[in-house]
Amino acid sequence: MDKNFQEEFTQIIKFKPPLYKQRHQFVKDLVEKYKPKKVADLGCADCSLLRMLKFCSCIEVLAGLDICANVMKEKMHTLSPLPVDYLQPSERSLTVTLHHGSVAHKDPCMLGFDLVTCIELIEHLEESELKKFPEVVFGFMAPSIVVISTPNSEFNPLLPGVMLYRHPDHKFEWNQAQFQSWALETARCYGYSVEFTGVGQPPTGMEKAGFCTQIGVFVRKYPQTGESVQCEKPTEAVYKTVFKAVYPSLKDEKYLQNAVISEVIFTAQIIKHRLMSKHEEYGDDPERKSKFQPSMDCFSDCLGKLVVEKNMEPFVSGNEVYIPLATIFSFPKVNRLCGTFEKLCKLIAGKVTLSSDGSAVMFNIEHENEEN
Repeated sequence: MDKNFQEEFTQIIKFKPPLYKQRHQFVKDLVEKYKPKKVADLGCADCSLLRMLKFCSCIEVLAGLDICANVMKEKMHTLSPLPVDYLQPSERSLTVTLHHGSVAHKDPCMLGFDLVTCIELIEHLEESELKKFPEVVFGFMAPSIVVISTPNSEFNPLLPGVMLYRHPDHKFEWNQAQFQSWALETARCYGYSVEFTGVGQPPTGMEKAGFCTQIGVFVRKYPQTGESVQCEKPTEAVYKTVFKAVYPSLKDEKYLQNAVISEVIFTAQIIKHRLMSKHEEYGDDPERKSKFQPSMDCFSDCLGKLVVEKNMEPFVSGNEVYIPLATIFSFPKVNRLCGTFEKLCKLIAGKVTLSSDGSAVMFNIEHENEEN
């Protein structure tokens, strides 16, 4: 390839977004389509794909596996929960685990996954590992969906500087026919169908070269039975767990209680503020006070319009403001968090100041004024 030709293709073969981002986006789109709850990334390396997938709301379990523990350890802290995750726990549970080990070995911790991704992995495997790979992934793990991406060697002449392989650690790079032949045979042996696609479009006029990265999406044809899993399950773990993070979730009673208490107090404070504004406006005139019937309309701009029954109306008595729990429970966010009125009462018991009969949140105006 002469210099001018090389410089020309240097400009043409500039993927936007970068090729690795296109591969990750492909996986994310697949997740959004199939909604898997448990996803494993084999050959996770720096965990960049896992970092993207942890924001997918359908995923409850994420696992990464790599033969190089040091690479994972450098970036695994980016998979830890952030302060905001504790302040605003998600409604879903999420556990992220990283394992050190080889895809040529079976480990029971990799059973039960819906989606397994192998992004730019197989070309790094030795021949002996590649032979074991299909049995481990498709036979033993047997997820519903497997995504495998690998370089397309037919694209290499369009990449300046590529002499043999794209990376010094690659043991091979297949052309389209070689990858498809391997994938079709693997799918046939283990009861999967496979569709071929890719990312990294070739330049105009070079369409025959195919995608820069070729991708096979395998979908299991028949459900895996529990018996078939059990009979192959090894008795001992062979992978070493190097990282595990359990994210705070509203499914955990502790985090749910904190969220409910915060929301109840916030809602009650808003109602109290609006109520006191009206109360001060009418002063101590009995006739003008009688004309004031608190309604949720005055709170609609903040919390949504609600129809409130008379026994749910907030009121002031002396130095006390009472906000009925029934009113607070009517608000969508409180209702969604608790599910039932009984659950609301249970979660805030002993944590929020209530009236003597426990039917309303109570504020003492005098104490608040002293504090102010």
